[in-house]
Formats: sequence, structure tokens, C-alpha cells
Amino acid sequence: MSAGRTRRVAVFFHSLGPYHFSRLRAAGKLLTTTAIEVSAVDDVYAWNMVPGEDGFKRITVFTGDDARKHAAGEVMRRVRNVLDELRPEVVAIPGWSEKEALAALRWCAETRTPSVLMSDSTAWDDKRVAWKEWVKRSVVALCGAGLVAGAPQLDYLAGLGMDRDRIFVGYDTVDNEYFEARAQEVRERKPHFASEHGLPECYFLTTARFVKKKNLLRLIQAYERYRRLAGAGQSGQRSADDRPWDLVLMGDGPLKLELCQLIAGLGLEGSVHLTGFRQYEDIPAYYGLASAFILASTTDQWGLVVNEAMASGLPVLVSDRCGCARDLVHDGVNGLKFDPYNEEQIAQSMFRMASSATGGRTLEEMGKSSQEIIKAWGPERFAQGLHSAVESALKHPRPRLELFDRFLLGALIYR
Repeated sequence: MSAGRTRRVAVFFHSLGPYHFSRLRAAGKLLTTTAIEVSAVDDVYAWNMVPGEDGFKRITVFTGDDARKHAAGEVMRRVRNVLDELRPEVVAIPGWSEKEALAALRWCAETRTPSVLMSDSTAWDDKRVAWKEWVKRSVVALCGAGLVAGAPQLDYLAGLGMDRDRIFVGYDTVDNEYFEARAQEVRERKPHFASEHGLPECYFLTTARFVKKKNLLRLIQAYERYRRLAGAGQSGQRSADDRPWDLVLMGDGPLKLELCQLIAGLGLEGSVHLTGFRQYEDIPAYYGLASAFILASTTDQWGLVVNEAMASGLPVLVSDRCGCARDLVHDGVNGLKFDPYNEEQIAQSMFRMASSATGGRTLEEMGKSSQEIIKAWGPERFAQGLHSAVESALKHPRPRLELFDRFLLGALIYR
């Protein structure tokens, strides 16, 4: 067993979905890893929770319902009991907003246990208010190291006062091998899967919760503009390759009725397809059959669906307000970035992609570039980043929990 593998690390996540499972499995190869799953039930995300363990130990704090339904005092008590029994050398904490994260940070400060702050926040993903940023600085000062999603997230955490040499990258990853293999299987049996799922020949795919920040209403309006740019409805002979692509929206949420009304109002019922929510094991078929992926969010801390699409071998069109865009989208190489508030720019990006006017590269070439780029952003990167952050946190002096810090954390937990 390597020296690094002997480090006993507790990693907090609210609920263990497929993304977390692949990261923890990789981390377990470098560190003695215990996953502390706060809730076995997640009322926000409808994915099936992943049971079991694979190279890591698993502890679930609330087994019957979502911890968000419980009082702060109960959450803090249970988190404290778990950590008191486990006594890890380092605790990795997801952000600074959830009660369980703040409770874990308070336990670390009280016991002088090093902590790693895991974050995918950027400077622009929410309106920044001076006093709130000051509070975050106080919280960040209690952490020994950081594990962030990418370059914009590193910049933001450094801006909150953490030394850059204590911040490591790799927080937001997916199981690249799973998506690559499954998407390839689908392509090899394309007629079967296309018929089974009722999907068109060529389409842009987006997958998102139907909520305001995902910008789906503007995306549909931009799509209608793209169809006009592509000459939909014009008379004359048109080959299948010249026809405008369809748009497939995978997901569900409170804006579904409004989306359906817009689609009908624009006369796009035959061109825009809503698949509903799909579980992890079902979504590779949609990636494998798509022509390109698009994510138009006005704000997105990272955008793991872009990782999935790239691992599946798709060219990508991504809003420049998505936290992943700077690291993952290379304009003209594997896709394009666009301003999500500019409907015309979105439409032009779709037109360029569908007409292969992206620097002379074919869709296949861009898809292969996506896979090459995303290879550096798999679960192994999470594991290595966590390992480096753990070592850094162990070397960093543990801050003492002053009276002010105790008051601040208590106020945040009970707010």
C-alpha cells in the first residue's frame, strides 16, 4: 500500500449519484476514502441513487428522507456523531451553503482536523454582494486547501483569500469510459435505437432541468431563428444533409408547460422533441444518436452534461456563462462558445455547426477532439486533485476556532 493510500479521508456529498460514485471509486485507489452520504433521498434531483461501495466505505446519515427537511440542530448533531466515530485525518466538504457542509467545517475547526473545501462556484454564477463575500472569506479561511472544478473556480476561490498553491483542479468529472463505450454501442446499432426512442436523423441535444437559468425559452426562440437561417420551408429540392436539424430537449421541470406553449406558438411541434426525464443508464442513447450538443444556460457553475457529451464524442455548443466553457470548449476545435443572452448569436452558432462552417472541421473530427480534451477530466483527475489537496491541507497550519468563527458558523447553520 502506498504512503498516500494510508491517508484516512472523509468526503461529504449530499446524495450519492452516478457522478459521485465514479469519483469516489477513483479516490479509493489513492486514499482510504469514506463517503459520507448525508441523504439517501434527494428531493431536488430525481436520479436513481447508486447503492453499494467500490473501493471506498460508505456511511449514510439520513436514510429515510432528505436532510433538508430536518432542523439544523439535528443535522449538526448527526454529522458530529458520524465524524466523532470516524475520526478522519482530513475532511472534504462540498461548498459553504448546505447545513451539513457547515456542520462538518465546524467539527473540523473544533477538533483542528484539516479540511478541503470542494467548490465549483465562479465569480459570475450569482449576484455578488459585498457582505456575503466577506462571510465566505471567513469560511474559506478555516479551510486548509481547495479542490475546484476548473480555472474560473480556482480564480474565484483565490479571490476569496485562499492561496493559489493550495487549490487543486478536478472536482467536477464524470465516468468518461462509460459514456464513450455506451455511445459507441448505440452508434453501431443506430437504426434500432433511433426507432426505439423515436429520434430524428439529425438533431441538437440539450439535457437540463426545465428551470429559468437553463435558458430553454431563449434556446427555442434561437432554434426557430436557426431554421430560418437554414432555409426551412423554402421551396425546391433539398437533400437530407441540407435539412435543418431537429432539437431534442431531455429533462423536466416547472417550466415544461411554458416551453410547450412556446413550441406550439412558433409552429415547431414537429421539430422540437421533449423526451422527459431520463435516468443515467438511458441517456447514452440520446448522446450516441445526436449530431451535436448545446447548453445555453445563463448561469451554470460547471455543466457536467458537457463532460458527458464530450466523452460521448459530440461537438459542443456551450454558453460562455457555463463554468466549464473556459476549460473544455476550444472554439473551432471541438465546438463553439456563445453569449446566452444573444439569441442571434445562439442561432448563428447552431447554423455554423449544422453547416460545418466551424473552421473546416467535420462533425466527426470535432467529436474526436472532444473525447481527446475530456480524457484529462475523468474521475482519475478528481482522485489526484483530492490527493494533492489532502496533502496540502495536512501541511497547512490548522486555524483555531475563535469565538467569532463559532458564532458565524452557528449563525449560518441555523439561518
